[in-house]
Amino acid sequence: MGTLTTLTDEAKIALDTLADRTSGLMSPSLRLGVTGLSRAGKTVFITALVHNLIHGGRLPLFEAQKSGRIARAYLEEQPDDAVPRFQYEEHLKALIDERIWPDSTRAISELRLTIEYESASMWNRMFSGGKLSVDIVDYPGEWLLDLPLLGKTYAEFSRDSFELARLESHRDLATDWFKVSDDADADANADEMMAQRLAKSFTEYLKAGKADERALSTLPPGRFLMPGDLDGSPALTFAPLPNLDAGKPRPGSLAAMMERRYEAYKTHVVKPFFREHIARLDRQIVLVDAMQAMNAGPSAVADLERALTEILSCFRPGSTNFLTGLVQRRISRILVAATKADHLHHESHDRLQAIVRRLVDRAVSRADFSGASVDVLAMAAVRTTREATVTQGKETLPVIIGTPLKGETINGETFDGQTETAIFPGDLPAKPDSIFEHPEWVSEDPAIRFVRFRPPRLEKNAEGLTLSLPHIRLDRALQFLIGDRLA
Repeated sequence: MGTLTTLTDEAKIALDTLADRTSGLMSPSLRLGVTGLSRAGKTVFITALVHNLIHGGRLPLFEAQKSGRIARAYLEEQPDDAVPRFQYEEHLKALIDERIWPDSTRAISELRLTIEYESASMWNRMFSGGKLSVDIVDYPGEWLLDLPLLGKTYAEFSRDSFELARLESHRDLATDWFKVSDDADADANADEMMAQRLAKSFTEYLKAGKADERALSTLPPGRFLMPGDLDGSPALTFAPLPNLDAGKPRPGSLAAMMERRYEAYKTHVVKPFFREHIARLDRQIVLVDAMQAMNAGPSAVADLERALTEILSCFRPGSTNFLTGLVQRRISRILVAATKADHLHHESHDRLQAIVRRLVDRAVSRADFSGASVDVLAMAAVRTTREATVTQGKETLPVIIGTPLKGETINGETFDGQTETAIFPGDLPAKPDSIFEHPEWVSEDPAIRFVRFRPPRLEKNAEGLTLSLPHIRLDRALQFLIGDRLA
């Protein structure tokens, strides 16, 4: 990413880092980025993490909690006044009271969780106040896919967009956009109506790729899918043009208009996002819904691998010492988490983890992660199922039991959102590379494999107190991401 920033950008980042470090001298803090492509479970992960820490949830592999050193955890006012607050209370109400999934991440948001603890080290107890503020920054993974645009000209962006759209996995979705593009003359005078037609058809092509049955991941620019308050602005009213010359377009032409708006998008949208948020992170978790991609087939899996490679290449990994850390900020730990592990029997969790590790292998080998720790984990921030076995003849099958969402269909039966059912999810392939091949291991009816469930009804203990949200390996994620800062 250093090649995508200017000396001026780096100077601004250094000043921002110095300001953060100075304010944190008396009150230690850590900025944790939470990202993932849409429907990977970012909102649910943050809500479950905060809920389990505040309410003393069951976290046996989170060492500070297990050893009883956490005195309390509580929410505080966030430090960034210009960033919307993560609506934790609303999301928790949806999960627990209504048993519905909260709204997905559509823009950036933030939440400050402060943990008061006793250090395990006598030396640290002498010099530390035993207090850590974790600033959780939630942002769409689609926005990360915009960062490589900083290193591309408009002509390069156009060429790459058409090459991607001509792939077998994208081609049929781009038919209407191709037709509109063929009607456009890049050298003709700038025409606002033609610009809007191009932008609309291009955006519709990107949105079609996000449908469940396609589950495509590499669909930049990300703000076209999640425009927020930029919807309808000139900075989002552009599109790639075919067969552009390498030189500068004629002033006043359609190509010149598109190029100007593309550059405005980078200047006013992409660069501030990188400088104000990504460059300030200390730790990062990337949530991955690999099962949705596997359900959609090898093309979607290959596209997910391509997206993860681009996402991981956008971070600034590494380590710093006390002096360099005053002006440099590096992400020292990155966790790639395969979500929705509760949709599989635990016997397949290792295979899910191996599949996601295979998906990020290329990114890790290509990027310079020296000084940073990278790990892969299969988890469920909120566990929606329990496990059991059923007997069919002489065969005993491991199943998961949960309440499918209203409208989910299995073997022609449509569920009402109230009825529990037992599902045999099948086995993931033993060899991770096979997910890029013809998916013979997937059932003819993919819904049997990965049906979506409602959030669980919370259990009560012997004293009648409601327990915290159940999970799978949320404690391991916490230990990797912040455990060392509570030692």
